[in-house]
Amino acid sequence: MAIFEVKEYNDIEVVKELFKEYSQIKGAESCFVSFDKELADLEAFYSGGALLVGYEDNTPVACIAIKKLDDTTCEAKRLFIKPEYRGKGYARIMLNTMLEKAKELGFAEVTFTTKPSVMQIGYGLYKRMGFEETGEKEGIVSMRMAVRE
Repeated sequence: MAIFEVKEYNDIEVVKELFKEYSQIKGAESCFVSFDKELADLEAFYSGGALLVGYEDNTPVACIAIKKLDDTTCEAKRLFIKPEYRGKGYARIMLNTMLEKAKELGFAEVTFTTKPSVMQIGYGLYKRMGFEETGEKEGIVSMRMAVRE
């Protein structure tokens, strides 16, 4: 049985490679506006937030990021599980770890956007986990969740 562990990044290049692989998903292009700027300085872009990497048996296979919007609100970004590692429940683990980290960082609310037409499975998971829709524009859905006490 594989061991899955989520850690804050210890190698920015690992995070960049996962983000780049995610950016290649057909239909997800609109999720990567200003991506070059983000990649150029990930530590500054996510300052006040966190970069989390999921490892299966020491192999990086998943990521999620927390971007500080203000003192009480953050945005979850870049949830990605490598295709060959999907179906193992890693997305839920990554989301729960992100929520725990957001709470630890003092945020009261997590927001994010998703494109259900491209990320149907993820969208279903977000709904099952209790994220609520706050709006939709051009196929991109905004969602939110209060950070659990």
